[in-house]
Amino acid sequence: MTFFNPNTPLLCRKESAYALPDVPGVWRFHLQIGNITLLSTFYTRLDQACIVWGVISAIIFIAAQFLPISWTTQAIWWSSLSLIGTVGMVILTPSWIREEGLGWVLDSWIFLMLLGLVITDLGIFLGWSEVLMNLCPLWLGLIALGYFCTGVGMRSRTLTLTGLVHLLSIWILPYCGAWQFLATGIITGGSVLLLAEFQWDSFGTCGNKIEENL
Repeated sequence: MTFFNPNTPLLCRKESAYALPDVPGVWRFHLQIGNITLLSTFYTRLDQACIVWGVISAIIFIAAQFLPISWTTQAIWWSSLSLIGTVGMVILTPSWIREEGLGWVLDSWIFLMLLGLVITDLGIFLGWSEVLMNLCPLWLGLIALGYFCTGVGMRSRTLTLTGLVHLLSIWILPYCGAWQFLATGIITGGSVLLLAEFQWDSFGTCGNKIEENL
């Protein structure tokens, strides 16, 4: 058996909101008019963690692009928001992650996020110009490492490729000119929100393993 299953689709559409068993923690959305179903989907706790980080990433980088806020103020606001997101990620991560021996994946994300915060804040408060000039590449690189760890741990080509997209985006940033923060927000936030909206391959299947362990 190969490590990745090449016959499994990278992404697959979710089934209806009521296709999953009635378990706590799952968000269900079903909108129907007569016999026409307009929307029927669900969000597992992993999906919810993705949504939290997607929103946080978009807020941080897009605000940095457009709002005339000092670096010091941003450091305080965004560090607080990122810490809240990290705690939320830990709370939302289902227990089966550690039971399956994947606790190191979660710990890797925690370490990478805290490392990024420490480097960013030191760069801002100590005036490290090299850090301030490379905040976007720094975070794209750290997030790429997180996706690579998750891709290996969950045997997911989708997550591994997502990490590769983040890594390659570092080389694209110079072509974005003055819009690097906006581009970074779109890449980091958009990717994780896309993962929340679809099911992705893991452990040789597309979504089934995660559904079984809700």
